[in-house]
Amino acid sequence: MAELAIRLRPVVEDDLTMFRRFATEPGLIGLDWAGFRDVQAPARRFAEDGYLGPEDGRLMVEVEQAGVAAGFVSWGAGTYGGVGRYWEIGIALLPEWRGRGIGWRAQAMLCDYLFAHTPVQRIQAGTHAENIAEQRSLTKAGFQLEGVIRACEFRAGQWRDGQLYSRLRDDPAPST
Repeated sequence: MAELAIRLRPVVEDDLTMFRRFATEPGLIGLDWAGFRDVQAPARRFAEDGYLGPEDGRLMVEVEQAGVAAGFVSWGAGTYGGVGRYWEIGIALLPEWRGRGIGWRAQAMLCDYLFAHTPVQRIQAGTHAENIAEQRSLTKAGFQLEGVIRACEFRAGQWRDGQLYSRLRDDPAPST
């Protein structure tokens, strides 16, 4: 199977339909489902700053050949010790685009974008212990496993462990 060409682009109003789907379709986002969410929140956020805020943001993952959005990548700010600013990234792909090599490349491209346009030294990503596909994706995107974060997430009625990965500015970037 030929590799699909992808690009990251800003959110446009038509993308809000996808965000509403992730907020209301329990199986669509997989293990990250945290219950129903406000379906008007995506429109309010888009009107505020187009999902390009100083503390967090989203970019769409577009499959160039098809001219459609396969999902989105996101980032949010955090700090260690009050001064060590970092980004925490995430990804959500529609089921029909998973398992096709899009996720790891989109996450690597997002890291390149954030390192080029912000002064952070560290980008991190967490995933579920049972999400082997995402663990492989993060490793391919240049991340290193830092360890298990015990009982960090309440999901499906119980506290569950997560895994924390990071990529530093000086780490080698994968070829996307």
